[in-house]
Amino acid sequence: MRRFRSLASVVALALGLTACSAAPLPDTSASAGNGPLVAFYGDSYTLGTGASDPSLRWSTIISEERGWREFNPSVNGLGFVNHRENFGEDDLPALVIEQKPDIVFVTMGLNDTFSYDRRADLIRDTISGDLTRIREALPSARIVVVEPFWYTEQRPASLEQIIVWVESAAAEIGADWIPGASRWLDGHHAGSEDSWMASDGLHPSNVGYAHMAEQMDAALKRLDPAL
Repeated sequence: MRRFRSLASVVALALGLTACSAAPLPDTSASAGNGPLVAFYGDSYTLGTGASDPSLRWSTIISEERGWREFNPSVNGLGFVNHRENFGEDDLPALVIEQKPDIVFVTMGLNDTFSYDRRADLIRDTISGDLTRIREALPSARIVVVEPFWYTEQRPASLEQIIVWVESAAAEIGADWIPGASRWLDGHHAGSEDSWMASDGLHPSNVGYAHMAEQMDAALKRLDPAL
């Protein structure tokens, strides 16, 4: 069996993923154009942290390829429960709902693995609550829920449980489900001979985001109907 990291190293990684988000300021502008408005509710992996330019993040790549207007207020370190207190009433679901988008992507869960031991019940309830809230407020929007991304070879049990909860909540609201996203960087994590990670070892590089965009593009084409 593989050995998981020590508690100290897990805490250090958690701080590394969330330290830059002590006072998150989401981008509340949408890209220009006449295409469908697509909102992204996500963390640093959807914000594009680690890319040399926001235009190279996966969300912008797939949006530009499809002629979508991108609204991406994603925030470093954000989870279904992690750092939610920093927003007050204007949390990301509220910002997404306010835009009345045609399509909503939910790409959350990675950062919640770091608080799972203390707040598992809250994480489960908030996953369901967020997705239900978005569906009820945007009954005609197409909602695409993506399996939480992941960034190391080690996969804690908390990640596997959160994936189950997110998939279940997506099914409950009739959302599209993108499986397998936690594996999209497998074999290319920090320290590998062919790493797709940025210099911080925590986030994808330009190459990593390009591969994530390829994976997402293929997954969206497999949906019924395809996106």
